[in-house]
Amino acid sequence: MGPAGDTARPGRFFGVYLLYCLNPRHRGRVYVGFTVNPARRVQQHNGGRKKGGAWRTSGRGPWEMVLLVHGFPSAVAALRFEWAWQHPHASRRLTHVGPRLRSEAAFAFHLRVLAHMLRAPPWARLPLTVRWLRADFRRELCPPPPPHMPLAFGPPPPRASAPRSSSGPLVDLELEPHQDAAAFCALCARSFQEEEGPLCCPHPGCCLRAHMICLAEEFLREEPEELLPLEGQCPGA
Repeated sequence: MGPAGDTARPGRFFGVYLLYCLNPRHRGRVYVGFTVNPARRVQQHNGGRKKGGAWRTSGRGPWEMVLLVHGFPSAVAALRFEWAWQHPHASRRLTHVGPRLRSEAAFAFHLRVLAHMLRAPPWARLPLTVRWLRADFRRELCPPPPPHMPLAFGPPPPRASAPRSSSGPLVDLELEPHQDAAAFCALCARSFQEEEGPLCCPHPGCCLRAHMICLAEEFLREEPEELLPLEGQCPGA
């Protein structure tokens, strides 16, 4: 399960997955679980309880891992997400999600729950990635994930990598003739240190560069009680 307070370290992977049963006798059944190694975990499920699989999946395989949500900051955060996805009607965060309909397949219901989870606090502010491991199982999530949560396909990278950041605001700077505006933050006018790279606006023609913290503060002016922005309008675009 992972010790309480387990914090993320560089290269650590914490994911929550959705299994789909391919066995004709049990086809359509799904299972939600937590993993630090997706490839190994699906082998355990298909190997039965003696190989480390869960009792709910044992003897009902083959199972296919079709969807993976990863990018959790700790094992505890991922395990809480797993529990809420498994028990949506017991979670106080998901009281707005309706029960499974009679005509609704288990797979469709779990995708509906997931879509609402990604938009609900505290998960809506996590740097998560929604990854389809089987493209033929892909369905559009409704509501769609927040803009900062990318949609990916195929197996996850060997190591968790830091998400690429892009965006930025503009402030006029008065520079000496020998100084380069690209070396200064457009918000605070301070120079960039060697260990910190600037965030740049992806909009064509916008040359904005800014510190990550400065840009976060700019985007959170309307939400001063929050710590992490979800999106924002570039003042220089």
